[in-house]
Amino acid sequence: MNSRRHLGLVAGAATVLASAPISQIFAGWSWLFEGGLMVAMVTGAALGARSLRGRLWAQLLAMLAALLIGLTWLFGEDTAILGLIPTPDTFAQFGKLFALAGEEVQKSYVPVPDLEGLLFVSALGMGAVAILVDLCAVGLRRPALAGLPMLAIYSVPVAVYVDSVTPIPFIVGSIGFLWLLVSDNVDRVRRFGRRFTGEGRGVDVWEPSPLASAGRRLAVVGVLAAVALPLAVPAMSAGFLGDFGSGDGLGQAGKGPRGNGRVDLFAELSGRLKQAGVQDMVKVTTNDPDPFYMRFGVADQISGGGFASHQPTGQPVSDNLPDPAGLDLSAVRSQAATARVEITENFAMPLLPVYSAPTSIRELDAAWSYDPSLQIVYSQRANSAELAYEFDYVRAEFTPDQLRTAPTLAASDVNQREYSRVPEVAQVRTLVDKLVEGKTNNYDRVRALYDHFSAKNGFKYDVAAPAGTSGAAIADFLNNKRGFCEQYAAALAWMVRTAHIPARVAFGFTLGGSADNGVRTLTNRNLHAWTEVYFSGFGWVPFDATPSTYVVGSAPTAWAPDVDAPEAAPGGVRPSLSPGASGGPEGPGGPSRDPIDPDGGVIGPILVDDELPTWVWVASGGVVLLLALLLTPALRRTMLRRRRGMRTAAAPSGGGFAEVGVSAADLTMTVVGDTDAARRQAHAAWDELIDTMIDHRLVVDPAETPRATVDRLISTALPASAAAEQARLLGLAEERARYAPVPLSAERLTPAVRAVRQAIAGEADRGVRLTALLMPPSVLLRWRNAAYAGFTALSVRMSRLSGIGKRVLGPLRPGRLLR
Repeated sequence: MNSRRHLGLVAGAATVLASAPISQIFAGWSWLFEGGLMVAMVTGAALGARSLRGRLWAQLLAMLAALLIGLTWLFGEDTAILGLIPTPDTFAQFGKLFALAGEEVQKSYVPVPDLEGLLFVSALGMGAVAILVDLCAVGLRRPALAGLPMLAIYSVPVAVYVDSVTPIPFIVGSIGFLWLLVSDNVDRVRRFGRRFTGEGRGVDVWEPSPLASAGRRLAVVGVLAAVALPLAVPAMSAGFLGDFGSGDGLGQAGKGPRGNGRVDLFAELSGRLKQAGVQDMVKVTTNDPDPFYMRFGVADQISGGGFASHQPTGQPVSDNLPDPAGLDLSAVRSQAATARVEITENFAMPLLPVYSAPTSIRELDAAWSYDPSLQIVYSQRANSAELAYEFDYVRAEFTPDQLRTAPTLAASDVNQREYSRVPEVAQVRTLVDKLVEGKTNNYDRVRALYDHFSAKNGFKYDVAAPAGTSGAAIADFLNNKRGFCEQYAAALAWMVRTAHIPARVAFGFTLGGSADNGVRTLTNRNLHAWTEVYFSGFGWVPFDATPSTYVVGSAPTAWAPDVDAPEAAPGGVRPSLSPGASGGPEGPGGPSRDPIDPDGGVIGPILVDDELPTWVWVASGGVVLLLALLLTPALRRTMLRRRRGMRTAAAPSGGGFAEVGVSAADLTMTVVGDTDAARRQAHAAWDELIDTMIDHRLVVDPAETPRATVDRLISTALPASAAAEQARLLGLAEERARYAPVPLSAERLTPAVRAVRQAIAGEADRGVRLTALLMPPSVLLRWRNAAYAGFTALSVRMSRLSGIGKRVLGPLRPGRLLR
């Protein structure tokens, strides 16, 4: 394989490595299969065009055609001829997928499921980048320019994530880019002839060059310096290095905490609610007969961009936690209870779900702390995945009359000062003033705002509504009256603050379905957001403005009842299903209810497909195929050795020995009879020795005689080994097979080969032995030579066909006919 073909393969592999950042966008791996297929087809088309000696424009056309065929195959559905040849309907389908991708971008949050529009765009993007990388690195011989399209891929997750992303994809992509640069430079150096050391000595192909090693070290140091330099400059932040190994909580399950207990709770909630599948997250057991929602986060900071969380502060969890801020347990009715929680791997956050007002927590280490103001349990260096813990808590109950007695906070009160600030939005101010007009206490003001979010006023649940908690987003929600719990909670909190009452947004889980043997299993469908309002003497009181008809495990209360069903008993639980939730019984004896269409009517239960998706089987098959391909060289080497061993182990066909003018030691080994078979056996043993030397990266010079090769082998790899005599025997057998009229007997050749091979392997280091076992260079060298010979033969045939075509069709050219 010539250098351009080799560099083309490296360009394709580097493109796949540079696509690693896309893994931060998708929850699955279908994008890798489809995008990798596009890269493979583009690379194959480029190699084919170069094998036919096509010019650069022909290579470009071949790559574009391959990309188009690949996209047609994967996404053309029934619009293509034979499933591969695009038609006008195919391009119309592509246009629909582009439009669909735009809608999915607006409605989805990372990591997104395998959405068809986004998969189409990612496959198209990877194929386009593969074309640009091949053109820059191979066609123009400017591999450094290939870094620009690779950088475009890395910019995608950087643009999507609000905060920094993990550096792992950047490292993987940089490895591909460095590989491409090294391959190009090695090819350029090889054009000068042999490689050299700094002392001017020639370096064999298997011997590492000090200059190459120095270059690799400089490249590694350069990348590390580029990553670590921001840490050394006081004016610069740690960037993505500071968030190494961190994820964004719920949406990055299993990737660890962000290191500061802060996550984009709104984005995570929206993304999980919009996921197609159902994932078990929390299993909770409690002796509380009427619990409220479990909570794990709070968004209490607000700006023009919407709500956000602030850095929690507190003390390590212990058996005695401080009382929740602002709650006087002696003034209200309360219920003491205990709960045990088991978290699955699907809920990986630096936050732990607990019921409000925990008094003690057990079975957690010192990595976890409790913030009494936010009433959350958080960590700066651990995540919640697969934790189990137990805690005691107090559930407070309020009555409307009690809350009406809460005095208005002074302007200097810290809660009034911090949690009633809100950007001014004229439309919201007008609506709030209208609703609270004539109300004489804070509770009645909050109830007037709370009662506004009812189906009677046209509000409907819609999980597909655009997300956002800014002032403009709140105004849009109040106009459109369609949204899910995120919009309801944020809008009520915004409006309550507009009425100069402290409010914030809480995040957690609803009650879910019925308990199974006392255990409630909470899934991503039970994730929820609600509003908490601060009342002096009562602390933070929850108000859930989302219509309970659409909330699985909704828990209306006496002070915040279901305004659309006033006949429901206060404090009762109204299990139901929101659009997108799974239908059917929610536990033994649990209620079963069909989802309700926001436009009215019953849309029927949504079934959850428990079968594995197709891409899992395709990916599994791809993994098996990849393993088979990786093991093929080792299997080929084993088969070749076995075949040679069988031949050399065969008994000589001749029965006696003849004197041929050699030494006494040689007389016992010469044969008569089938001398051709003996020669073949000697050649097989010698070939095995040469392959063993190549596999262990020992110098092999085809121009040397067998005796010179054996002498150099003994001096370099077997200086003090008992196998030296066995090596001399193999060299003598090869010499006799080549030049003597009668060869040596093959009886001792097989043990000799085995002894020499073991001695050579014993002198080699572990890496060389591993390479010789799994990826033997002798086999790869044979395949490379065979491929080169095949491409050469194909080029000769194509040249002959081209010459025949010119001779046959030349006289028929229009120019000649018109002369």
